[in-house]
Amino acid sequence: MRKITLCYRKIISVNSMSTWERLVFTDSFTEFKMQSQYYNQKGEYNTFAELKHHVPNAEQLHFLVSGAVMGYIRQLDDLIPDVTNNLGLHFLKFNQFRFEIINSDLRNIDKHVVAINFYSEELQYIEQIGDYLLTSKINPSNSDNEPMLTDMFVITPYLTIYTIQQ
Repeated sequence: MRKITLCYRKIISVNSMSTWERLVFTDSFTEFKMQSQYYNQKGEYNTFAELKHHVPNAEQLHFLVSGAVMGYIRQLDDLIPDVTNNLGLHFLKFNQFRFEIINSDLRNIDKHVVAINFYSEELQYIEQIGDYLLTSKINPSNSDNEPMLTDMFVITPYLTIYTIQQ
């Protein structure tokens, strides 16, 4: 059997609706405004793109702003949001994530867009059936004769196989 890890990219913008998303949105924008002051002491730049283009090390803002959302990430209890199995249950655990500022403008919160990439724990790849993926959690003590608990789920937009191993 092959082992895989999945990556789910959650994009959060002004159009995001859930309370959790709104909190991540507003707190990351507030933190971006605060952290960007160090890179923009003369107030010459207004957008994240301008900062990245003109200011050395402005790429560090991804990491610096991520601190504002750590509490919200912990609230997920290691479960990737939005990805459910065919029973409608959240099942996919993550063990890593990466926060990213896609766009932001110090003058306009509506232009603020961030992404959180969630990387799943390793899964056993069983089969793909149309748009559905059938996987199982890896259980090293499972013998060949014991049944495996599986999850079947739709491969939705922003969900991809990140790594695969024979």
